[in-house]
Amino acid sequence: MNIRFGPAGIPLSCKGRTLKDGIEDIHALQLDAMEVQLLRPQREIPEDLDLIRELGEELDVKLSVHSPYYMDLLGDEHYVERSLENVLWSAEICRALSADILVMQVGMYHEYSKEDALEEAIRNVRWLRDKIRKKGIDVELGIETSGRQKVFGSVDEVLAINKRVQRTIPVLNLPNIHSREGGALREAQDFEDLFTKVNDQIKTGRFYCHFSGVEHTDGDKIRATPIKKGDLRFDPMAEMMLEHDDWEFRLISESPLLEHDAVYMKLILDRILQRKIQKEERLKAKETAK
Repeated sequence: MNIRFGPAGIPLSCKGRTLKDGIEDIHALQLDAMEVQLLRPQREIPEDLDLIRELGEELDVKLSVHSPYYMDLLGDEHYVERSLENVLWSAEICRALSADILVMQVGMYHEYSKEDALEEAIRNVRWLRDKIRKKGIDVELGIETSGRQKVFGSVDEVLAINKRVQRTIPVLNLPNIHSREGGALREAQDFEDLFTKVNDQIKTGRFYCHFSGVEHTDGDKIRATPIKKGDLRFDPMAEMMLEHDDWEFRLISESPLLEHDAVYMKLILDRILQRKIQKEERLKAKETAK
């Protein structure tokens, strides 16, 4: 079973505020993933990224990148062009870091119908894919599910992009999905149904996810919360994961507690795994005693 946990960005407890400090702290916490947050677009590539890449490889901290959060691929021409430029710049950061996934959002529907929004999103994502490929950058575009009804990114929309644009993957933001679908992820079977549906499309058994607690109302996310708060629990997710030894998961904590909740998720998974092993051993002992 291949499962990685890590924070979205530099850990809150990190005394230094550089990527180097963050990766070292993540490793010290026995975590093994980091989603680098590009909050503000720039046009220059920092010179020390080769050293960051080497450190991540040395400490086995898998790096991914999140493009600047303000994305508008369905708005007016100016904002679309700026968003496309931001993704291309982010792809150069991925190249320097050897990050394998570039997470991006699509933006609000604006005046588009959902059908037309999907076609326009596919057109722009395909254009980005082609540009990135021509630059020789080996990265997958991760299209993130959204948590608001007015924002493009239902599970079906993200899967539709994946079906029609190669080198894209769905990024399953679970608090967003939970919010958008009115609190749909409550039991292990709910997660099983979701991930089976996604895997029926992607066929890889490889999943990239965001997790946190969440407050939501009327199909819209209000805010991320610590995992112990809100009605999205990690335990049923962990139960589902442990039923699929052949699947791979990368779980990025976007909780306000960031690395603390990444560690908390790992502890929950380990606890449920030990409980499962003990149950299997008891059943085996009963069979032997017959």
